[in-house]
Amino acid sequence: MAGKLYPDAAAALDGLLRDGLLIACGGFGLCGVPERLLDAVRDSGVTGLTFASNNAGIDNEGIGKLLRTRQVKKMISSYVGENKEFERQYLSGELEVEFCPQGTLAERMRAGGAGIPGFYTKTGVGTLVAEGKEVKAFDGQDYILERGIFADLALVKAWKADETGNVVFRKTARNFNVPAATCGKVCVVEVEEIVPVGSLDPDAIHLPGVYVQRLVLGAPYDKKIEFRTVRERIGRETEAV
Repeated sequence: MAGKLYPDAAAALDGLLRDGLLIACGGFGLCGVPERLLDAVRDSGVTGLTFASNNAGIDNEGIGKLLRTRQVKKMISSYVGENKEFERQYLSGELEVEFCPQGTLAERMRAGGAGIPGFYTKTGVGTLVAEGKEVKAFDGQDYILERGIFADLALVKAWKADETGNVVFRKTARNFNVPAATCGKVCVVEVEEIVPVGSLDPDAIHLPGVYVQRLVLGAPYDKKIEFRTVRERIGRETEAV
């Protein structure tokens, strides 16, 4: 280990895991998911976990791996489709689910990272989302109070990082990773590439190193696809003369 850099995911999580943690996790579907770190959480055997994440991946991928091993007690999520085990556990009462509109979930994470305990939003007013929440009128319009998310641990996947923890994400893989990173008391990032300090353009850094406590190189990765859709081949290709 040198500075923030750890030799593998298990080492990067050493001393951080315990039963009952609230974990903020980046990712959208299978894009930008901290695969190596989630595997290490699974292998540690901790239970009773609450995950704040846009979704739970798919069956046996992403957080879905931890659902299979019954290590997740509660999900705070905005999208819960494409995961049959998630559906089965929820409908059977084995898994607690707090549904949260997607923009609201992102803002709850961002608010937690900024030290903001709560905020008002119109999203969800008059729906099941508003049940049990304070309602306040502003200029004749009702808003509901949403709480900021203050996670015990943040798990993040990124493209590149330097040794001090400055991080760059690649395209849509940025998704929920930035707000998740900021709202955790401790943030652990797995990346595809570690580069020397000074080699990243300061204006291109998406997550400053001040938010990152530990780093691990996770490459190489398989580029997973949730649904592979191909066009049916009609006829034969033109033959060479």
